[in-house]
Amino acid sequence: MIIWADGKVTGLGGRWKGAVELTVARGDGSEGTEVPALVYTDLMPAPAVGDRVLLNVAALERGLGTGGYALVIAVLDREGRVTAQPPQPAGHLVKARYLPLQAMVAGADEQGSAHHELLAEADSIDGMPVIVADLHSALAPIVLAIADDRPGTRVVYLMSDQGALPLAFSRSVAELRTSGLLAGTVTVGQAFGGDLEAVTLHSGLLAARLALDAELVVVTQGPGNLGTGTRWGFSGVNAGEAINAAAILGGRPVGTLRISAADARERHRGISHHSLTAYGRVALCPADIAVPDLSDDDSPAIAELAQAVSVSAQLLSSRHRLVTVSLSGLRTVLAASPIQLSSMGRTLEDDPAYFLAAAAAGRHAAALLDS
Repeated sequence: MIIWADGKVTGLGGRWKGAVELTVARGDGSEGTEVPALVYTDLMPAPAVGDRVLLNVAALERGLGTGGYALVIAVLDREGRVTAQPPQPAGHLVKARYLPLQAMVAGADEQGSAHHELLAEADSIDGMPVIVADLHSALAPIVLAIADDRPGTRVVYLMSDQGALPLAFSRSVAELRTSGLLAGTVTVGQAFGGDLEAVTLHSGLLAARLALDAELVVVTQGPGNLGTGTRWGFSGVNAGEAINAAAILGGRPVGTLRISAADARERHRGISHHSLTAYGRVALCPADIAVPDLSDDDSPAIAELAQAVSVSAQLLSSRHRLVTVSLSGLRTVLAASPIQLSSMGRTLEDDPAYFLAAAAAGRHAAALLDS
């Protein structure tokens, strides 16, 4: 299940909140091989050049979605002993429970928290729009559209635990925070590293609204998406549960459609089967489904999608409200993004329909705040 390796740090790369990139020369029989590695500084101190590190290289060697990184398990001294400890935990919420690297954090809703009294009997998010998306890569275009249509909106990102567990793995979140486009973050379930930690989607939504004063929340899984090519075997099915959670708490859920004209897999062309399953089968509460008006874009590839998307969207109309959203100006907004837009290795130019569909959900949710 795990492929261990060790090595010596030969270089330091990018650094953002909670993470540092490294270059590591492996010394486990792969001498002479340097690999990119990532260390989470909430779990251990950042190493220096020359330090030894213990690595998990399983996903790297299998070519899976860890961003091409070996992951640092521990920073070691010359005798193989663990170096200085990271900051001591402040709370009692355990994330990644019962794994060797389980992390103890302070939960917003746990006893002793400054927010415990506020959240103890909380039961409503008071009509707050909650945008739900299948993939983490939808977050940036959603937020960019909100910022363009309604500057200054307090947007909070809630990361579920269906993809990456450490929020620090997401460079886009770090860049959105630095750019002032996100007001805060909440991590729920086994995910960790947000401004606030919460036990469930429900308590996370309440914490975002009541403790972070969110006007609008975006819910996606973390980076990475597990899929098996089957109807039910994909981590994005959780999007349907997020719709339910938002509705149960008195919010206004908005579903983001996963649309593509470039994905080589037929099941993801047009409206992905992930959206049709999550919203059509799992989401039992009604939501607004943002349907991008593809006729607004003059790209030939997108024009071909318009009819197929319109037909597929009708499959969701018996349960949800289909809302056609103008794309006017959004292509320009996304093209000027200060954050790199990428999904499954495809850029805005490669697959504009995907990013425009996400931006449409942001535009519709922003409009709800003024309706």
